[in-house]
Amino acid sequence: MLRIKARPLSGRPLVSVVVPCYNYGRFLPDALGSVLDQPGVEVEVIIVDDASTDGSQAVAEQLAASDSRVTLVQHERNQGHIATYNDGLGRVNGDYVVLLSADDLLAPGSLARSAALFEACPEVGLVYGFAPSFEGRANAVPRRHGQLTWSVWSGREWTTRVCERGTNTIVNPEAMVRRTVLDAVGGYDEAQPHAADMHFWLSAAARGAVGRVNGPDQAYYRLHGGNMHLSTFEGLYTDASHRRRVFDSMLRGGELTRSLHRRALRSISAECLRNARLSAGRGTGQGRQNAVALESLARECHPGIEGTLRWDLYQALGGAYRQGPVAGVETLLDRALWSLAWRRWRRRGI
Repeated sequence: MLRIKARPLSGRPLVSVVVPCYNYGRFLPDALGSVLDQPGVEVEVIIVDDASTDGSQAVAEQLAASDSRVTLVQHERNQGHIATYNDGLGRVNGDYVVLLSADDLLAPGSLARSAALFEACPEVGLVYGFAPSFEGRANAVPRRHGQLTWSVWSGREWTTRVCERGTNTIVNPEAMVRRTVLDAVGGYDEAQPHAADMHFWLSAAARGAVGRVNGPDQAYYRLHGGNMHLSTFEGLYTDASHRRRVFDSMLRGGELTRSLHRRALRSISAECLRNARLSAGRGTGQGRQNAVALESLARECHPGIEGTLRWDLYQALGGAYRQGPVAGVETLLDRALWSLAWRRWRRRGI
């Protein structure tokens, strides 16, 4: 990984921002406002409304009519999120491309910061940054700033780091891809409906270097009822199982070696076992069911885990049927370890 001094953007490249929308009309004005106010670049916005039923189309029509940089595509029938993404991505004209969900926001100046890294490093095909989450009103988002620097990894190095952690290091709205890389990847894979973004990032890394904008926030990810399921143990099981499918697909496609595939699945296995312990510690029937499912997935991802110290410790603490005072202590310890991992990710991006 190279740490590079950031340079200002020269010129005004065209950045295409695709905004898929399904029943998120209440968020659309804030999302588009965060794009259209970006300095230093030319922007085109492509809203793709997937046959919303909440009045989103009327909101989108008004936004498109008020600014010539905004184009609206309306689906007559609901096609699902992957088809909606790809419809918009297939219409872009820009040198660089961003996929921004209608409920998220770009940080001020983020497009120019990412584009500057691309312009300075032609080998880079994917750029991302830090995207904190928020709840409530868009104008209440805390703006955090830091010293602006760049990090650049070779595609292989970045992919190796992702496999070592077994997780997705990019939230989504903070990512920008070079148009030529988008064309080479061919959009989002419909066979990966729950982890298509992670599959896309890894596919991009197979075709070029990966850069990160360090310091200032690059985007903001909105938390609300439609996505908070990801914080539940049921959501964690679904997320882990679909990340496994991504790594399996990358192996079959020849974009991942068997060694890296094995590392990735072992990381997912360890994560599932940790979450199984925490879920079982809740002491409820649902908690134990979730723990059993997570334990099963841990064994599937790493069949040899039952011969490891990690497994022995898990069993000694009661496995998927554990409860009692030690569960509370372990929960506190897990939170502390998670906080350390979060801080490392915040600083390094991986």
